[in-house]
Amino acid sequence: MSEPHPSGSPPSDPQWERSLLERLAFASLKEQRAARRWKIFTRLAWLGFFIALAWLLLLRAAPTADTSSSHTAVVEIKGEIASGADASAEAIVAAMRSAFEDQGAQAIVLLINSPGGSPVQAGMINDEILRLKAKHNKPVYAVVEEACASAAYYIAVGADKIFVDKASIVGSIGVLMDGFGFTGLMDKLGVERRLLTAGANKGFLDPFSPMSETQRALAQNMLDTIHQQFIGVVKKGRGDRLKETPETFSGLFWSGEQAVQMGLADQLGSLDYVARDVVKAEDIVDYTRRENVAERLAKRFGAAMGEGAMRALKSVPALR
Repeated sequence: MSEPHPSGSPPSDPQWERSLLERLAFASLKEQRAARRWKIFTRLAWLGFFIALAWLLLLRAAPTADTSSSHTAVVEIKGEIASGADASAEAIVAAMRSAFEDQGAQAIVLLINSPGGSPVQAGMINDEILRLKAKHNKPVYAVVEEACASAAYYIAVGADKIFVDKASIVGSIGVLMDGFGFTGLMDKLGVERRLLTAGANKGFLDPFSPMSETQRALAQNMLDTIHQQFIGVVKKGRGDRLKETPETFSGLFWSGEQAVQMGLADQLGSLDYVARDVVKAEDIVDYTRRENVAERLAKRFGAAMGEGAMRALKSVPALR
């Protein structure tokens, strides 16, 4: 009779060891197959994502109706007028060109709701309005919703007529440059500003350095020059309709009803009114360039990739 095995010790049976090894091998093989399938699925998912992204990008903001028939073309100017914004010169000019070139567009309406922004961007849009009007011989009307101030009004005066609501905010024909100065606070806190420059005015407008009278005069001269450019554009656009007063170019703004009385606008009216009674083409087609879902996803994906790249760069040892 064989002796019993000590408690807890496995039997020395070759069949048992073979069975254990087979189970381990099959488990490893199963795990490898699952990992392979997951890798293939992930790659196919990314491929599908990029195909869908490319397809959606091809459908980038186009007119939303049949543009072959007679219609009123609309380009929205909303929010801040700035480079990279929805109301940038690049986006607005591209939309206007599409509208002007469409044979079915009887007139172009700039639907404005903006507090203003960059005089450079506004100037580029105004110049293009005048060029496209002369080239295509189509009227341009500005229709103001809540606000048409500062740079937005700079754009509006390029239109043949400006229509407003009686409660719209219109005007603010002026230029500003704002900022903060912390020199007095730094003196009280005992903080010393150490700024090294090459050039007497290289630190111009640095909030932690005092502004000299010469620098203040330089800044004011620049603002006055841009203001005069603005005034010139308004006078050219409004012509004899403008009833100029000492306050007209002071930076004040007025209601739409007051703006009509002052000649800053022509009459009260909405987009539907202009399309129906002025253009005589009730069908409205929106040519505004809008960022679609695919572009938003692409930007977010690009931002995530950029953030990952920056993290990777930070992990690389620096040369010292």
